Amino acid sequence: MSEKRYAGPLSPEQLAAMPDSDIDYSDIPELDETFWKNATLIEPEGTQQVTLRVKKSVLEAYKSTGKGYQTRMNAVLESYARTIRK
Repeated sequence: MSEKRYAGPLSPEQLAAMPDSDIDYSDIPELDETFWKNATLIEPEGTQQVTLRVKKSVLEAYKSTGKGYQTRMNAVLESYARTIRK
């Protein structure tokens, strides 16, 4: 195995700023035929339109984060739903 190029873990911001050619991929296994043979396609779950009452302050907070605020709200709700399903 080759020696790592980095002194320590990189933050997502550091990694995003780095050109692909400088990223050390040595610890990532190659995706061979076995991987693809055993891969399972997982279709994303569809959404359903609903009417939902939320506090103005909550809606304004999400809207202030910009485009895609409804997707972010849904992600938070989905995360919580996963914790109560267990």
